Amino acid sequence: MTIWVDADATPVAIKEIIFRAAERTHTHTTLVANSYLRVPPSKFINFMQVQKGFDVADNEIVRRVVAEDLVITADIPLAAEVVELGAAALNPRGERYTSENVRQRLNMRDFMDTMRSSGIQTGGPPPLSKTDRQNFANELDRYLAQQGK
Repeated sequence: MTIWVDADATPVAIKEIIFRAAERTHTHTTLVANSYLRVPPSKFINFMQVQKGFDVADNEIVRRVVAEDLVITADIPLAAEVVELGAAALNPRGERYTSENVRQRLNMRDFMDTMRSSGIQTGGPPPLSKTDRQNFANELDRYLAQQGK
Protein backbone atom coordinates (compact mmCIF):
# COMPACT_ATOMS: atom_id res chain seq x y z
CA MET A 1 0.00 0.00 0.00
CA THR A 2 1.16 3.50 -0.87
CA ILE A 3 -0.16 6.87 0.23
CA TRP A 4 -0.10 9.27 -2.72
CA VAL A 5 -0.34 12.98 -1.88
CA ASP A 6 -1.52 15.57 -4.40
CA ALA A 7 1.00 17.85 -2.77
CA ASP A 8 0.70 21.17 -4.63
CA ALA A 9 -2.47 22.12 -2.75
CA THR A 10 -2.15 20.04 0.42
CA PRO A 11 -1.74 22.31 3.47
CA VAL A 12 1.53 22.06 5.41
CA ALA A 13 -0.28 20.98 8.59
CA ILE A 14 -1.81 18.04 6.72
CA LYS A 15 1.55 17.07 5.21
CA GLU A 16 3.03 16.99 8.72
CA ILE A 17 0.27 14.62 9.87
CA ILE A 18 0.94 12.41 6.84
CA PHE A 19 4.70 12.38 7.54
CA ARG A 20 4.14 11.28 11.15
CA ALA A 21 1.68 8.57 10.09
CA ALA A 22 4.03 7.27 7.38
CA GLU A 23 6.87 6.94 9.89
CA ARG A 24 4.73 5.44 12.64
CA THR A 25 3.12 2.83 10.37
CA HIS A 26 6.05 2.30 7.98
CA THR A 27 3.82 3.18 5.03
CA HIS A 28 5.41 4.16 1.74
CA THR A 29 4.28 7.72 0.96
CA THR A 30 4.91 9.74 -2.19
CA LEU A 31 4.19 13.43 -2.53
CA VAL A 32 3.63 14.47 -6.16
CA ALA A 33 3.91 18.11 -7.20
CA ASN A 34 5.10 20.24 -10.08
CA SER A 35 7.24 22.46 -7.88
CA TYR A 36 9.96 21.32 -5.51
CA LEU A 37 8.93 20.39 -1.98
CA ARG A 38 11.20 19.41 0.84
CA VAL A 39 10.26 16.22 2.64
CA PRO A 40 11.81 14.84 5.81
CA PRO A 41 14.59 12.30 5.38
CA SER A 42 12.89 8.93 5.59
CA LYS A 43 12.94 5.59 3.85
CA PHE A 44 9.11 5.78 3.78
CA ILE A 45 8.62 9.30 2.37
CA ASN A 46 9.47 10.29 -1.20
CA PHE A 47 8.92 13.31 -3.39
CA MET A 48 8.19 13.12 -7.10
CA GLN A 49 8.45 16.33 -9.09
CA VAL A 50 6.54 16.38 -12.37
CA GLN A 51 6.55 18.91 -15.17
CA LYS A 52 4.46 22.04 -14.80
CA GLY A 53 1.10 21.91 -16.49
CA PHE A 54 -2.59 21.43 -15.91
CA ASP A 55 -3.33 18.12 -14.12
CA VAL A 56 0.20 16.72 -14.70
CA ALA A 57 0.56 15.70 -11.04
CA ASP A 58 -2.99 14.29 -10.99
CA ASN A 59 -2.35 12.26 -14.14
CA GLU A 60 0.87 10.86 -12.66
CA ILE A 61 -0.96 9.74 -9.54
CA VAL A 62 -3.71 8.09 -11.61
CA ARG A 63 -1.08 6.35 -13.72
CA ARG A 64 0.65 4.86 -10.66
CA VAL A 65 -2.16 4.22 -8.15
CA VAL A 66 -3.36 0.68 -7.46
CA ALA A 67 -6.48 -0.56 -5.72
CA GLU A 68 -5.11 -0.79 -2.16
CA ASP A 69 -3.55 2.71 -2.24
CA LEU A 70 -4.78 5.89 -0.57
CA VAL A 71 -4.75 9.27 -2.33
CA ILE A 72 -4.83 12.50 -0.31
CA THR A 73 -6.39 15.26 -2.40
CA ALA A 74 -8.88 18.10 -2.36
CA ASP A 75 -9.20 17.72 -6.15
CA ILE A 76 -12.60 16.12 -6.69
CA PRO A 77 -11.99 15.01 -10.31
CA LEU A 78 -8.79 13.26 -9.16
CA ALA A 79 -10.66 11.66 -6.26
CA ALA A 80 -13.36 10.43 -8.68
CA GLU A 81 -10.74 8.83 -10.93
CA VAL A 82 -8.90 7.01 -8.15
CA VAL A 83 -12.11 5.80 -6.50
CA GLU A 84 -13.20 4.46 -9.90
CA LEU A 85 -9.87 2.57 -10.05
CA GLY A 86 -10.63 0.98 -6.67
CA ALA A 87 -8.25 3.09 -4.57
CA ALA A 88 -9.31 5.16 -1.56
CA ALA A 89 -9.34 8.96 -1.49
CA LEU A 90 -9.33 11.32 1.48
CA ASN A 91 -9.50 15.10 1.46
CA PRO A 92 -7.47 17.35 3.80
CA ARG A 93 -10.56 18.00 5.93
CA GLY A 94 -10.90 14.31 6.75
CA GLU A 95 -13.73 13.42 4.39
CA ARG A 96 -13.37 10.07 2.68
CA TYR A 97 -14.50 10.02 -0.92
CA THR A 98 -16.58 6.97 -1.85
CA SER A 99 -18.21 5.80 -5.04
CA GLU A 100 -21.49 7.00 -3.49
CA ASN A 101 -20.46 10.56 -2.61
CA VAL A 102 -17.73 11.47 -5.13
CA ARG A 103 -20.12 11.82 -8.10
CA GLN A 104 -22.36 14.11 -6.04
CA ARG A 105 -19.33 16.22 -5.06
CA LEU A 106 -18.19 16.32 -8.69
CA ASN A 107 -21.62 17.52 -9.84
CA MET A 108 -21.64 20.25 -7.16
CA ARG A 109 -18.10 21.29 -8.12
CA ASP A 110 -19.12 21.56 -11.79
CA PHE A 111 -22.22 23.56 -10.84
CA MET A 112 -20.16 25.99 -8.73
CA ASP A 113 -17.63 26.30 -11.57
CA THR A 114 -20.46 27.24 -13.94
CA MET A 115 -21.70 29.83 -11.43
CA ARG A 116 -18.21 31.34 -11.10
CA SER A 117 -17.72 31.50 -14.88
CA SER A 118 -21.00 33.40 -15.19
CA GLY A 119 -19.64 36.06 -12.81
CA ILE A 120 -21.26 35.01 -9.55
CA GLN A 121 -18.93 35.28 -6.56
CA THR A 122 -19.12 31.99 -4.70
CA GLY A 123 -16.20 32.41 -2.32
CA GLY A 124 -13.73 29.68 -1.56
CA PRO A 125 -13.57 27.06 1.13
CA PRO A 126 -13.05 28.24 4.70
CA PRO A 127 -9.53 28.07 6.14
CA LEU A 128 -8.43 24.71 7.51
CA SER A 129 -9.44 24.58 11.18
CA LYS A 130 -8.09 22.59 14.13
CA THR A 131 -11.19 20.43 13.88
CA ASP A 132 -10.46 19.78 10.19
CA ARG A 133 -6.89 18.75 11.04
CA GLN A 134 -8.14 16.44 13.80
CA ASN A 135 -10.78 14.95 11.51
CA PHE A 136 -8.10 14.30 8.88
CA ALA A 137 -5.73 12.67 11.38
CA ASN A 138 -8.53 10.48 12.76
CA GLU A 139 -9.71 9.33 9.34
CA LEU A 140 -6.14 8.68 8.17
CA ASP A 141 -5.48 6.59 11.29
CA ARG A 142 -8.77 4.73 10.80
CA TYR A 143 -7.88 3.91 7.18
CA LEU A 144 -4.36 2.77 8.05
CA ALA A 145 -5.71 0.56 10.86
CA GLN A 146 -8.18 -1.01 8.41
CA GLN A 147 -5.20 -1.81 6.18
CA GLY A 148 -3.37 -3.49 9.06
CA LYS A 149 -0.87 -0.67 9.51
